[in-house]
Amino acid sequence: MGSEATSNGSNHFLYSGDKKHVLAGIAIISAVFGVPWYLMNRGTKHQSHQDYLERADKARSERLSSGSGSGSGSAR
Repeated sequence: MGSEATSNGSNHFLYSGDKKHVLAGIAIISAVFGVPWYLMNRGTKHQSHQDYLERADKARSERLSSGSGSGSGSAR
C-alpha cells in the first residue's frame, strides 16, 4: 500500500507538464545521451568516407607490395 503513494508522486512528476519538470527531463535525457557521445568523440578527427577509402587503399597496396616479395602468405 505504501508503494501506491510513491507511484502517485512519480506520476505527478512525469505527467504534470510543469515547466521546471519538462526542463529537468530534457536536461536528464541530454546528459544521458550527451556524456557518452562526448566521451566517444573527443580527440578524434572526423573524416569523410573518401578519406577512409584512400587510407584503406594505401594500406592495402603497402601490405600487398611488402607481402609478395617475402612469400609469407597464409595459404599453404
